[in-house]
Amino acid sequence: MTDTFGASGPAGDAREKVSLPAILLMVAGGIGVAYALLSIVTALTGGDAQQAQMEQILSDPNIPEGLKSVLASTVKGGVIFPIIILAANAFVLFGGLKMKNLESYGLAMAAAIIALIPCCPCGCIGIPVGIYALIVLNKPEVKSAFR
Repeated sequence: MTDTFGASGPAGDAREKVSLPAILLMVAGGIGVAYALLSIVTALTGGDAQQAQMEQILSDPNIPEGLKSVLASTVKGGVIFPIIILAANAFVLFGGLKMKNLESYGLAMAAAIIALIPCCPCGCIGIPVGIYALIVLNKPEVKSAFR
């Protein structure tokens, strides 16, 4: 007996298999969203202090030129980079929700792949979570259970 919404049958088994990786995707996305929002607020409220600190760091002769150019480019990004991080992590969070509900297989796959991109200091959380989600999503019984 195949029950799409219940806990019995193939769909129930698939729902059980995707539950943990989907929750972990949502947690990783939520942490990334929180980090991005904090970065945006910090950039908007404390930009002058950060600029002064960065100029002091860049004037240090012990820092290699290549690292100086990377640091300078991150400061010039201002709010743009955190907005990109916010969008990517919101997508991961939404994809995890869709995965938990066994909806939109392609969106769940895309969210798992995007979770692999370490785009914030807590990005190391997304790598194992993304790999785990991809392994579960590629199981035939899970793939066939999506609507």
